[in-house]
Amino acid sequence: MSEAVGAREALALLERTRALVDPRLRAAVGTLPRALRRVAAYHFGWEEHEHGAGDPMVPGSPDSPGVPGAPGAGFGGKAIRPALVLAAADAFGGPAEPAVGAAAAVELVHNFTLLHDDVIDEDATRRHRATAWAAFGTADAIIAGDAMLALAHRMLAEDGHPAAVEAAHRLAGCVIELCAGQQADCAFEERAPEDVLLDECLTMATAKTGALLGCSCAIGALYAGAGPEEAAAMDAFGREAGLAFQLIDDLIGIWGDPGRTGKPAGADLAAHKKSLPVVAALTSGTPAGAELAELYRGPLTGAAVARAADAVDRAGGRDWAQEQASDRMARAVHELSRAVPDLAAAGDLLALAEFVTRRNR
Repeated sequence: MSEAVGAREALALLERTRALVDPRLRAAVGTLPRALRRVAAYHFGWEEHEHGAGDPMVPGSPDSPGVPGAPGAGFGGKAIRPALVLAAADAFGGPAEPAVGAAAAVELVHNFTLLHDDVIDEDATRRHRATAWAAFGTADAIIAGDAMLALAHRMLAEDGHPAAVEAAHRLAGCVIELCAGQQADCAFEERAPEDVLLDECLTMATAKTGALLGCSCAIGALYAGAGPEEAAAMDAFGREAGLAFQLIDDLIGIWGDPGRTGKPAGADLAAHKKSLPVVAALTSGTPAGAELAELYRGPLTGAAVARAADAVDRAGGRDWAQEQASDRMARAVHELSRAVPDLAAAGDLLALAEFVTRRNR
């Protein structure tokens, strides 16, 4: 399969997933109290927000710019995680419909993490519009994220499928792991540039990103009747693919096109993020790595961001991250073959994994 064909297949799958999952998401969010519902609907791109004089500019709909409750001009995300749930169920011969609620629950958990991450990282934009905390305030964004997490667990608690209890157990454990990864990420920011080790950075990234992708794959498999060993292999597949995803995402955080990412160029460097390419460069033992460490000790704005990006590149961080992403994808395919020996049956999973690790935005 060519890269272009694989990308088209993945995009088609994501579109089908949104068509199936969005009604469940909207119904769940619709049960929230009005104030929380407005924040969640804005975050998902379904509605606009009337901004005040002190608020950041929020792009409105062409017909009703800035009118509260007007149809949103925003984009609610790619739906990669719910697509993994449905694709995993399909790989084991299960129909999509019974797993749609679980897929929606996974997407709610993902968006809970996004709302909190944006507050922690002080990111003012996401998906080419103001983040929820920038539009509504920090407290409302955090509380809306908490409500999304509760909705996710309620959806599984009310799901009568035989796999729902195990899915709820896995998702709860995954959230704890996500929180541990986020805490480690925050702790890294308080440490000197040269004090963060690459292995612990990889562990953190696996928890922050790989855990939910692995959980998504395992839940989909369980909803199709997979056994414990198959579910474990699917979880490992998602974790490895998730780490590849994070490596590419970290590269985009340094060299991504702002017109595609919705964030300024070098945003991760400006925030002194110890992302995987950065830590690879800092621990490289090269003059460029030492130069980067010195840059990370001071403010990074304007030309300094460009110098830092160049130092990461010269220290080998960019090449290392690209090679690691390829290696992690190879490991992911190996784990998938343990669960689904006939990889032809897992075509959607492979298309999704290839899509998220070959993106350039």
